[in-house]
Amino acid sequence: MIVGVLTGGGDCPGLNPAIRAVALSALDAGDTVVGFRDGWKGVQDNLTVPIDRGWLEGLIDEGGTKLGTSRTNPMRSEDTMEAVLRNFRGNSLDALVAIGGDDTLSVAAELSRRGLPVVGVPKTMDNDVPETDYCIGFDSAVNIVTHAIDGLRTTTRSHHRVMVLEVMGRHAGWVAGLGGVAGGADYILLPEVEPDLDALCSQLDGLRGRGRDYAIVVAAEGVQLGEAAPTGRTDAFGHVQLAERAVGETVAQVIEERLGWETRSVVLGHLQRGGAPTAFDRVLASRYGLAAMERVHSGSFGGMVSIRGWEIRTVPLESIAGRTKTLDPKFIEQTRLLTGASMSA
Repeated sequence: MIVGVLTGGGDCPGLNPAIRAVALSALDAGDTVVGFRDGWKGVQDNLTVPIDRGWLEGLIDEGGTKLGTSRTNPMRSEDTMEAVLRNFRGNSLDALVAIGGDDTLSVAAELSRRGLPVVGVPKTMDNDVPETDYCIGFDSAVNIVTHAIDGLRTTTRSHHRVMVLEVMGRHAGWVAGLGGVAGGADYILLPEVEPDLDALCSQLDGLRGRGRDYAIVVAAEGVQLGEAAPTGRTDAFGHVQLAERAVGETVAQVIEERLGWETRSVVLGHLQRGGAPTAFDRVLASRYGLAAMERVHSGSFGGMVSIRGWEIRTVPLESIAGRTKTLDPKFIEQTRLLTGASMSA
């Protein structure tokens, strides 16, 4: 077989182990592996690279993606979709493994609808792809947030101030929630919960009244602070670039103005996407890659590999397109108890 592989959307740790597993499984079966550079742009513009065992050397612990990525959306016009179809056939592909989040997988679902042999692999540090417990990159991002809170605590405590850490998460608070709990944050603002800045300030004032002279707040970038809808520049899929909204800085200003407590903000930003993948992400990505190739070799297309507990299974690509997996309400309640914050699902 001739098998194509691509990584689309935002980068994150774990992509290279996934590519490696796809290619090792294919090469072991005597297949030819074609890598497409920069996500769907590579298929659209026919940007290919042959993948052999030498090309895979050292990928297991390497962050980012050696194939490159982009937020190219070929569904923006029929002409670009025709280019994708033409290059798919021009490379004589028997199958394509698309590794990405909702946007990347929505293109894969459309290609499957048009009859092309596609298998999806869920990747997003936001962990918001439905029908799977974990996405590639999520565990690494949570660990980075946890370590950031650990580091901020010492400087925050030394200066007797409040620190607001802004982390990624457009519609879902998986990174903010798990990272905040693991780091022992004093309050967590989640996209799933309408922000109550009065409750936030009351919580912090209560801490200060009990003798605490520092505090740490975690805020997901997708939290709505009064706007009807986020505004600003958008990407190829129509998503507003949330970093421009400065959620962390806005929350910090509110705290300082209301409580008179010196407050600073830190935007963790793309550090959450960087560095080597955790052991969990290396194993998860490797299992996903092997599972995707099992589907390819069995001729089972049109699905996304997913994990429930320890079991790898497959769900239809069409069942995840346009959907978002938000943080579990029960965990939101547990988050409230663990931080002492006043939140409700």
